[in-house]
Amino acid sequence: MSRRVLAYLLFAATSLCCADSLLGQGAQPAVSDQAQNTQATVSDQELQLMRQDLRGQKKQIVAANMTLTPAEAEKFWPVYDQYTVETTKLGDERAAIIKQYADNYPNLTDAVANGLVKRMISSDENTAQLRLRYVPIFERVISPTKTALFFQIDRRVAMMIDLQLASQIPLVPVK
Repeated sequence: MSRRVLAYLLFAATSLCCADSLLGQGAQPAVSDQAQNTQATVSDQELQLMRQDLRGQKKQIVAANMTLTPAEAEKFWPVYDQYTVETTKLGDERAAIIKQYADNYPNLTDAVANGLVKRMISSDENTAQLRLRYVPIFERVISPTKTALFFQIDRRVAMMIDLQLASQIPLVPVK
């Protein structure tokens, strides 16, 4: 990994760690007593602000690491923006799942838990399908190698976001 990519990913990771205060709690250990006493409260406004900040950082990371010619950039950024609109819609679905979990925590019923698991897996599948659909679209405006680089960056940033969110949400309390 180039130093520039690593520096930007570390910057993003550090920024993501600051999301701890936005979500109002630290990472939860797998201790049931502490998990039972922790409220998983994430306001819509806090989650929205965090997501906006992360999207801006992601675009900066992509821009810094995609060595695009001016002609490529002219074609790439509109496709990127449309891709971002679609990934934002999927992010809205994930945020709704997280919000439902927070609203039901710590008294999560089996039925709600089952529904949340299925919705999250479906969300993961939808994200993979979106990426597959956009590969040929990006390849029309940049080379397959640069497309691979873009999706590598996209996936790494997404994994960092997922990891940060996961660390902020307490584990399901088992009764």
